[in-house]
Amino acid sequence: MFIVLGVLAVLLAAGIAVYAFWDEFVPRPNTPAALRGSPTRLQDQRVPGFTLPGLVGPGFETRDLLTRRKPIVVKFWGTWSPACILEYPVLMDLQASRLEMWGVAFRDSRTNALDYLERNGNPYARVAHDVAGRVASDWGVTSAPSTFLVDGEGIVRWARTGPLTAQIVARELLPMMERYSN
Repeated sequence: MFIVLGVLAVLLAAGIAVYAFWDEFVPRPNTPAALRGSPTRLQDQRVPGFTLPGLVGPGFETRDLLTRRKPIVVKFWGTWSPACILEYPVLMDLQASRLEMWGVAFRDSRTNALDYLERNGNPYARVAHDVAGRVASDWGVTSAPSTFLVDGEGIVRWARTGPLTAQIVARELLPMMERYSN
């Protein structure tokens, strides 16, 4: 009897802990926390200086982000990341909806990244290659995928570490795109 009560108490405590975590760290839609994304040291800061060669077509550099006059999504990704593979259908849907994204393949071989894009489609308007991951490090990227919304003046306005889902796109990314498009 005491064992059953002990197990029930542990399960109850675990359930309360999960609920508390969920309530604290998973933002509700349309709240300021939902629009915050993941913490980044670049929040409301200008993107760091960089120049990257193209993986497909031209690469890009800081100046390209500073002079756009409209927001852009910058994705850091790698074929070595299962989470990048998981989110890929969402990226293809975004591309089909005409949301412009620029990608940075980092810590990845040119061959692997090109093969992946050729096999699965390319959701990026521009794709750069950061072989050593130095630019990713300057942006504070610790894992892939990492997504940044950069406004038309080169300021990071939103970031998320981890795979995008349709819900995250609808609740967080698209409202932020709209906010900085005006």
